Amino acid sequence: MRLLWSAASVLFVCSVVCASANTSAQLPAIAGADRSPLVTLSGNTRPEALDPANDRGLVPDRLPLSHMVLVLKRPPARNAAFESLVGQLTDRASPIYHHWLSAREIGDRYGPAPADIAAVTSWLTAHGFSVNTVYPSDLAIDFSGDAGKVREAFRTEIHALDVRGRSHIANMSDPRIPASLAPVVDGIVSLNDFHGRNAAHGGPAWTVDNCGLGKADLVPNCYFVTPPDLATIYDLNPLFNNKNTGIGETIAVVEDSDIYSADDWTMFRSLFGLSGYANGSVSQVHPGNCSDPGTNGDDFEAILDAEYSSAAAPDATIQVASCASTKSTWGLTIAVENLVNEPSPPAIISASYIWCEADAGKANDKAYYDAWQQAAAEGISVFVSSGDEGAAACDYGKAEASHGIAVNGLATTPYNVAVGGTDFGDTYRNETSTYWSNTNSADYGSALSYVPEIPWNSSCGSQLIADYVTGSKVTYGANGFCNVSKGTSFITTYAGSGGPSSCALKGCSGYPKPSWQSVLGNPADNVRDIPDVSLFSAGPVWGHAYVVCFSDPAHDYDAPCKDFPKTWIYGYGTSFASPIMAGIQALVDQSTGAVQGNPDPTLYALGRAEYGTKGDASCHAMKGNKIGKKCVFRDVALGDIDVPCVSASADCYDPSGTVGVLSTSALKYKRAFESTKGWDFATGLGSVDAANLVGAWPK
Repeated sequence: MRLLWSAASVLFVCSVVCASANTSAQLPAIAGADRSPLVTLSGNTRPEALDPANDRGLVPDRLPLSHMVLVLKRPPARNAAFESLVGQLTDRASPIYHHWLSAREIGDRYGPAPADIAAVTSWLTAHGFSVNTVYPSDLAIDFSGDAGKVREAFRTEIHALDVRGRSHIANMSDPRIPASLAPVVDGIVSLNDFHGRNAAHGGPAWTVDNCGLGKADLVPNCYFVTPPDLATIYDLNPLFNNKNTGIGETIAVVEDSDIYSADDWTMFRSLFGLSGYANGSVSQVHPGNCSDPGTNGDDFEAILDAEYSSAAAPDATIQVASCASTKSTWGLTIAVENLVNEPSPPAIISASYIWCEADAGKANDKAYYDAWQQAAAEGISVFVSSGDEGAAACDYGKAEASHGIAVNGLATTPYNVAVGGTDFGDTYRNETSTYWSNTNSADYGSALSYVPEIPWNSSCGSQLIADYVTGSKVTYGANGFCNVSKGTSFITTYAGSGGPSSCALKGCSGYPKPSWQSVLGNPADNVRDIPDVSLFSAGPVWGHAYVVCFSDPAHDYDAPCKDFPKTWIYGYGTSFASPIMAGIQALVDQSTGAVQGNPDPTLYALGRAEYGTKGDASCHAMKGNKIGKKCVFRDVALGDIDVPCVSASADCYDPSGTVGVLSTSALKYKRAFESTKGWDFATGLGSVDAANLVGAWPK
């Protein structure tokens, strides 16, 4: 609900907003261009380009590089005023609480001077580039050119690379610009074709008679998580029964691929009892009239995002917002920029993608910081998957971490909710029959209640897996689980991600810790820490995974709906957790009758109320069906997200043996990271009880 404004409050608000917005208003910072000395935009060269063994020489000058993004910056006084304003928008004590701005208002009040923007665009066109768009926020310019123009204007060559057998292109040095442009230009996104990755995992079909689990898995039977199970475990049913189903709410899942077929979404809802929610819909959109990416290897991600956001908010409008990638810019980046700059943006955005904070580059990190901050100012709630590699985000898909502790750069800004991953602890406790029925309901539900949760960790670094298999929690050393025969099939980095921000706006010091991230368990490390909350994301080690309807024949795990339920497709990863939390936010928005902007300040306020200074034992997640009835968060406090690492690499504890485990100290075993009372790097505030969260949300 918007505030009612008295004349006095309007005058006060204007004194706060208008005065700060006019600080250095219309005073251009750019005095000249090409005749000034050059400055380097540091931190914008891929590590692969620095290895001479990868270099295959110059690309042709005419190689098109379309939809590059030039990131701009505000004058310091305006930037400080804007950051203050964004904080006030979610402060209930502020007179401008929930007084959202449009993208155009943000640009007009807080952007660079129009003369400076004109100077930048004139410089680009003078060097032969086409300026496609100056976004309304005045913080980004979409422009196109070719490799020759980039070399001439930015003084960096674009080369072909061969990286582990894969062809790429990249700038071979940090770009340089005239010093006169430096007060306004932050960087270029991007000058290479290295992009982030989706956070989804799928596998060959499981069958009813044989789960098809590999030798690394711990149980012979599986209990799939379907929408009815989700509603039982995370307490969505009381909301649904009260007609709080996301009616009137819009969730955009941002993608770099289209969905293969909307029929998959329809079949998914039909099979799992959701088709009766008549207001629910799905549509494929290309924000800003961007190029259609068609379907590609990420269409599995796109459909699961659409299906599971709908599972949590079955009457919501789901937009699959996708843009095509170019040789120089990731389609997800284009989709995000276009979405937050629309005249009527969606209320909620979910992004289930990962890009190592250190590898993405300073300009890319800044682009997402600006986009999510802009979203918060517009009232948009943003949810981002924390990642699927434990605390080793730069080692996506590798068996062992080699780059040390790192996080997903798309998730570490103070303006998004980072959503981590849990697993279910019933198998570890040998209590499966307590929590799952041996028969399915008509809509394929089998969960009997809330199921105990542990951090998602499929690796030999997990103390719980080591204990379950060997009776010992020792994971490191010559006789530890990662170095004995029983543990070798668990050498993987698949685990829910978390950790401190380390490489962002200020070199490698990390994003500063936001004031709201103060809660029992959160360390005094002065940087932004993730995740914020977590939901089930695992599979298939402990015998649980999500069911997905996906019919693209280009994949080897397609068409589960043609012979359902004899054939199943499983999926896992924090890809699922983010759209589900986005769906739960839609229920919050419906309940309050208003968009909420950045949910983090409220989530942490509720966390402080629940955990206090000592925690709440009644909310311990391993209590399972005996957990407290009023808990907003289920405190996941058993287990870890520690993963194996390459001996002698960064942040690796390896006293003996050939495989170490990720540690905050190379001299002693300090897991990166364990779950503890209250907040922790493994699962953040824990998982949520949706009904209690909606009920506790300030109205």
